[in-house]
Amino acid sequence: MGFKCGIVGLPNVGKSTLFNALTQTAAALAANYPFSTVDPNVGDVSVPDPRLATLGRIGNSAEVIPTRIGFVDIAGLVRGASQGEGLGNQFLAHIREVDAIAYVLRCFEDQQVTHVAAHIDPLADAETVETELMLADLDSLERRRDPLAKRALVGGKEAIAQLALIDKALELVRAGKPARFAALGEERLSFRALQLLTAKPVLYVCNVDEASSAGNRWSRQIEEKARSEAAGCVTISAKLEAEFAQLSPEDRAAFLGELGLAEPGLNRVIREGYRVLGLITFFTVGPKEARAWTVAAGTKAAKAAGVIHSDFERGFIRAEIIAYEDFVALGGEAAAKAAGKMRLEGKDYVVRDGDVVHVRFAA
Repeated sequence: MGFKCGIVGLPNVGKSTLFNALTQTAAALAANYPFSTVDPNVGDVSVPDPRLATLGRIGNSAEVIPTRIGFVDIAGLVRGASQGEGLGNQFLAHIREVDAIAYVLRCFEDQQVTHVAAHIDPLADAETVETELMLADLDSLERRRDPLAKRALVGGKEAIAQLALIDKALELVRAGKPARFAALGEERLSFRALQLLTAKPVLYVCNVDEASSAGNRWSRQIEEKARSEAAGCVTISAKLEAEFAQLSPEDRAAFLGELGLAEPGLNRVIREGYRVLGLITFFTVGPKEARAWTVAAGTKAAKAAGVIHSDFERGFIRAEIIAYEDFVALGGEAAAKAAGKMRLEGKDYVVRDGDVVHVRFAA
């Protein structure tokens, strides 16, 4: 399963610097001029999860393999992108392909790094990005509505249902609100199928200077905005994180110690991106490897088994489930079974975050 989080924002806000730090490469050109990123850069990163190392140690696993998500560095957006300004058309095409959006917002002053608006205002920058995405959605919805309405008139049940969803989205977007604010129930999957840019979950990344890693007045404004929207938010210094990513493992520990940090800010970005994507982690543990696997929240056991191997889903019989806490507290699989903490679950069991899973299947 390839879950991807797109990194977007205005030019010169630190998108490529953040991407390079996340992926620990120099794949993305970080330059002080607009549109230094033309084609999107793609990289996948390990999701930091201390539970995996614990499971590997208890299971005497020869190898521990973390789960991963993808980040995509997308060209900078400018006002008018929905009408093709800058690299607007390319930007919109690339953002349609990701599952969630990380808005990188400039929350620092630097006379050496130009700002397209000539002043620092991350709230306005976020509004510019959101407005362009809403305008693109508005155009898409309006072009689809009339043909759909004609089909609905002749009694097409599917067309009627889809028209209702489009009208729900249009009402929001015309009011200047992103489609992700729609109140949805059982139609959530059908709504997602509309492929609206503003329906994607959002993570705000406040890029501050090296001296403001704990936050500043601009980042606090964005944090308040995120809370009001139930969106994700992380404050980091992309420049500082890029320096950290280039250090050796030994020097990294000293670097964090000097800053009084338990972990790099990049870990928070990765975990928060994982969270806003609506993902959970389950584990498999054995002598060869302890491994983390990614599925969307709400995934049933047979489908989750298919993430491990397609044969597991086709021949699924049942899953042996041990909660992470029980596996650790009792010291492993055998002890958990003896204590009655292992459950046999069928194909419709909804996998929970932290489940340790062993799949029984017919070859």
